[in-house]
Amino acid sequence: MAIPDFQSIMLPLLKLFRDGKTLKHREMIDLMADHFDLSEEERNELLPSGRTPRFNDRVSWAATYLKKAILLKTIQRGIYIITDRGMSVLENPPPKIDIKFLEQYPEFIKFRTRKPKNDDGDGKGVEDVTPEESIEEGYQKIRQELADEILDTVRNLPPSFFERLVVDLLVNMGYGGTRRDAGKAIGKSGDEGIDGIINEDRLGLDIVYIQAKKWDAPIGRPEIQKFAGALQGQKARKGVFITTSNFTKGAMDYVSRIESKIILIDGEMLSQLMIDYNLGVTTESVYELKRIDSDYFEG
Repeated sequence: MAIPDFQSIMLPLLKLFRDGKTLKHREMIDLMADHFDLSEEERNELLPSGRTPRFNDRVSWAATYLKKAILLKTIQRGIYIITDRGMSVLENPPPKIDIKFLEQYPEFIKFRTRKPKNDDGDGKGVEDVTPEESIEEGYQKIRQELADEILDTVRNLPPSFFERLVVDLLVNMGYGGTRRDAGKAIGKSGDEGIDGIINEDRLGLDIVYIQAKKWDAPIGRPEIQKFAGALQGQKARKGVFITTSNFTKGAMDYVSRIESKIILIDGEMLSQLMIDYNLGVTTESVYELKRIDSDYFEG
């Protein structure tokens, strides 16, 4: 049989979890391949990039869509479990779970309608965009899904790993010289975060005061005021506040009015920076867009 599309995979995939068990990503792929009775050749058929099996990719996207509709959730990286909503769907299952079915859930609608950050909102339809624009839109969607997965993973990390992650990110961004130097500059605060100083450049011409909070609740103005006070106590002019959650409007307004330069990095920005600076991610595929070299033909 032909490899099923990802929408055809969603209902049988959800049914794997009907007894409340957890499954790893690899287990889902193998069980779905058995369910659809795929041949070895079909299981190993690759995408045009030549790196990822086509069926694996479709199972991954089926799981992503179910997760965005809150029918499945991850309890650890790559480990899935069904939600109460997913269980209720299986009590009276539809003939098929497809995009139209999932659009009854506001969380899925939000996911589907979220525009890339560079979207100018001109309302163009698929038929109005160039092939390059279509590729860019697809890239942005994949990148956002990766950022969401990174943030989910970071939020489930123990505090000690989060401390190391923050140091690694700052070093990758060019702060603190070597990781060894940066590690010496960071001290544990014992409150599920880290507090310390790090060189702004490799010569140590200026320092940056750092606070990181692995929180779920939004960071409000009082926490930023404490941080600003700590900066004054250290006679420091610059600070970075990193959190896995987000900042309230009051916190952001406060930062914009004070003399000290404080950069706020929320969970979304943290995950995007990890992608930009290749921390915790690996390159799966590279596509090159080429154009004709007119100089060659004119020569």
